[in-house]
Amino acid sequence: MFFWSKETGVTLGFIQPGKPTQNAFVESLNGKFRNECLNQHWFRTLDEARYEIELWREHYNYVRPHSSLNYMPPVAYAKQAA
Repeated sequence: MFFWSKETGVTLGFIQPGKPTQNAFVESLNGKFRNECLNQHWFRTLDEARYEIELWREHYNYVRPHSSLNYMPPVAYAKQAA
């Protein structure tokens, strides 16, 4: 992870153990991803997992309404805000 972050110019930030509120938006996304995708499928192959995860990602960003974005999908909200 360290070498990847250096190569891509990403700054890593660490939270204190046992303090998920320091990273609440990521914890929220992880929970939704687990409940709406990972817990719904039994992946038999890595390719199948990649396929289902990509379908979920597209739905999450292009179709699924988000209450924090006035019940719009993120892509539509970003277009409106631009």
